[in-house]
Amino acid sequence: MNNHMNGEVNCNYITAYNGTMDMKKLQQSLNQCNKEHHEESKLPALETSYTNILRELGENPEREGLLKTPLRAAKAMQYFTKGYQETIHDILNNAIFDENHDEIVIVKDIDVFSLCEHHLVPFFGKVHIGYLPNKKVVGLSKLARIVEIYSRRLQGKVIPIYTC
Repeated sequence: MNNHMNGEVNCNYITAYNGTMDMKKLQQSLNQCNKEHHEESKLPALETSYTNILRELGENPEREGLLKTPLRAAKAMQYFTKGYQETIHDILNNAIFDENHDEIVIVKDIDVFSLCEHHLVPFFGKVHIGYLPNKKVVGLSKLARIVEIYSRRLQGKVIPIYTC
């Protein structure tokens, strides 16, 4: 019950919601629980796929060192591609503000990690963002979070550029 008082929601208690939390936080919590359930429901198939990969490589997935590897690999792949479960709307959360500012805003050296869509090989680097606010600004930390969303998806030649 204390979780409700702090504004935190445990997925198991959402059905027992007692009306003390604002509806926006409740909706965000429901969305998060749905995403977590969606990811968990896909773990067995991913785990089986990694077991098959090990077997096809000539490994014995039942040997001691590999017993939990398929599950760990499945969870890692879900983490590396978590951007498919997130949206800019989730991150921005209406945090675009009217400002009398129209000069370029630049954020440099945002760390990025992603996977190549052709070989599923990881790569990393830095991203730089520049935008003209046109009297609307977004917090600098939100830009890094947006980069995180798109970098946690499989990448072709370049990370896509989106405008809001």
